[in-house]
Amino acid sequence: MTHAAALGDLRAFAEEADAGLLTPVSASPLVAALTGDRAVLAAILAVEAGWAAVLQRAGLAPAGSAAVVASAAEAGRYDLAGIALRAQGGGNPVIPLLADLRKNVAALDAAGVGAAKAVHTSLTSQDVLDTALMLLARNTVHAVLADLKGTTTALAHLAGQHADTLCVGRSLTQHSLPYTFGLRAAQWFQGVAAAGRQLENLEFPVQFGGAAGTLAAGTVLTDGSDATPFTLADALAAQLGLAPAAAPWHTNRLAITSLGHALASVLDAFGKIAADVLFLSRPEVAELAEPRAAGRGVSSAMPQKQNPVLSVLVRSAALQAPQLAAQLHVAAANFNDERPDGAWHTEWPALRQLLALALGAAGHLRELAEGLRVFPDAMRRNLDLSGPLLLAEGVSAAVAPLLEERDGLSGKQQLQDVVDQTLQAPPPEQAATYRKLFRDAVPAAVVPDARLEELLDPASYLGQAAEIARRVLAAFPEFTSPTTDANGASRG
Repeated sequence: MTHAAALGDLRAFAEEADAGLLTPVSASPLVAALTGDRAVLAAILAVEAGWAAVLQRAGLAPAGSAAVVASAAEAGRYDLAGIALRAQGGGNPVIPLLADLRKNVAALDAAGVGAAKAVHTSLTSQDVLDTALMLLARNTVHAVLADLKGTTTALAHLAGQHADTLCVGRSLTQHSLPYTFGLRAAQWFQGVAAAGRQLENLEFPVQFGGAAGTLAAGTVLTDGSDATPFTLADALAAQLGLAPAAAPWHTNRLAITSLGHALASVLDAFGKIAADVLFLSRPEVAELAEPRAAGRGVSSAMPQKQNPVLSVLVRSAALQAPQLAAQLHVAAANFNDERPDGAWHTEWPALRQLLALALGAAGHLRELAEGLRVFPDAMRRNLDLSGPLLLAEGVSAAVAPLLEERDGLSGKQQLQDVVDQTLQAPPPEQAATYRKLFRDAVPAAVVPDARLEELLDPASYLGQAAEIARRVLAAFPEFTSPTTDANGASRG
């Protein structure tokens, strides 16, 4: 095989490099379109085209140059794999892409307007790439939020629908107290909505600092004009739909770390739900089940299996996110000098992977929440496994003050002794054992049978479960309404 043919094969592979073969959680056309290599390339070109438009409007580039640059900045004109390989020469993809952009601008400038003067003038590669990544992040976060709000709308509906559906609360893997599935759904909602609000409040600032963050070239460019480097930066922000920046932030990476933290927080909240669903959908628990879909959840060897794949994929994303967010902080803490030697470069893959994971997981979790199957009878069955012992805390609080000290034991200690003896009996016998031992310790004159049955009713010991759920939903009204998906279609 010739070298040219081998290079062609490599380029063909590179074009599919982010197809997601080993990252199924983010393997989707939407994720690829918003975070893939082609999306990065398009974002860089959008920054260059936007800058040309800003310069032309400010009278700092020839009339007609912006249209030429915009035409040359069509992503389909560029050899993605070739640019990626050539990026090794300068350490970032802007440098080889810029060389190709200038060639295309020259070829398309048939009228000779001098459009080349509008290309990259007074910018540096970090200005372009940082701004491009903000553009990429903004677009992706908008799509994440669309699915996230679909999830919270579904969870709010579950919280209301199952406000009185009894289930068992668990702590440290063991049954703890009576609970409701409505409160569980409300707590899931709270985690996702709080993280979503944090994500929604992010700003995506433009970056413009020049070669060393002093705007020296921009100052020369604007000398004698009404523009300043700062007005040009603000105009670029407006052109691209990004936030203006008071000053260059090229070595102060809060914009990046805040984004990474928000994305990781979203995936934390997603992971909590996935972990709960994975447990609650086990056959021996069977309180929940994922929505069914043809071909999903299958096993290569066991035809009877229906694996909770949506939860598995979401959890896989949640488990990867903390390390990626940590990498952004490590990079930020090592931004030495006015342009770091490697720390900046480590941000790119970590940030892009976080964006891809969040977007992929958001779509899967939305489908899970909107189609989640709930089985109240199984919840009650599991609740009843603990029998009266599940109400021991409430019984003690109500009855202990009524008991006189006996054999040196306080009322609370007497009731604890009832529980301790009950636990020695086999589980199927514990309900009857508890009632007998309780009655031996507490005569009917102190606690009548009717009152005991009230105390042993799980619905009588839910505390403020309903009010907690109501307050949670009321705290995030913007996350309880139907929303639209990333394509603008009504969902929820």
